[in-house]
Amino acid sequence: MANEARPCPCALGDQFDHKNLGKEIQIEHIKAYISKPKTSTGKAIIVVQDVYGWKLSNTRYFADLLASQGYIAVVPDFFVGKEPWNPSYDRANFFKWLETRPANKAYREADAVLRYLKEQCQAKSIGVIGFCWGGTVTHYLMLKYPELKAGVAFYGLVREEGDNYNLLNPTLFIFGENDPIIPLEQVRSLDEKLKEHSKVDYKVKVYPKQTHGFAHRKKEEINPDDKPYIQEARKDMLDWLKKYVN
Repeated sequence: MANEARPCPCALGDQFDHKNLGKEIQIEHIKAYISKPKTSTGKAIIVVQDVYGWKLSNTRYFADLLASQGYIAVVPDFFVGKEPWNPSYDRANFFKWLETRPANKAYREADAVLRYLKEQCQAKSIGVIGFCWGGTVTHYLMLKYPELKAGVAFYGLVREEGDNYNLLNPTLFIFGENDPIIPLEQVRSLDEKLKEHSKVDYKVKVYPKQTHGFAHRKKEEINPDDKPYIQEARKDMLDWLKKYVN
């Protein structure tokens, strides 16, 4: 029975009332949501889900936002049919559940999506963004794929030891100051390690008074104190992608 007194440490937050502008497709062994601009620009962004899965309206909102800016945006099911986390589940099982969906094992799915974007969409310049679990995936992908011209990782942190800081292309890391899942000392450690090892442009930015998930799990209209930071984070994402995915 779910323990409601101990919710998932990664809270669902506000669900967006967003009408999908794209459609669901099949990309090799995985399903995906794709949203396209009115005119092709040859640019594409992979949007990596959080623990609540590829169907979350909040994540699809970002895909549609990116499409409005001229990018083909695709949200693949990186869980490959496995159930996303449900807020009714017992928090005590969260990390055991998470172990069956390792963020550093998403390469087969990334390969399939990259093939699709290059061969079926004729994308010439590709980037990646991700939220929470997907932010960690984004970090890993930016260590492996030189064709990803830029990455934006929202509140995702690689905690494994090893050579995880030699980024191949520019990456923006977005965190909330009051994130209970990612303490500021871990953010500072990330910044120090990137400063030591990364040979490309990167930025680690902390947004005041913000919690985990603030940029994509809070409605601006009912969170007026957070609204400036929500808008700033989204603008920072778009500016980063505009600068490097071209």
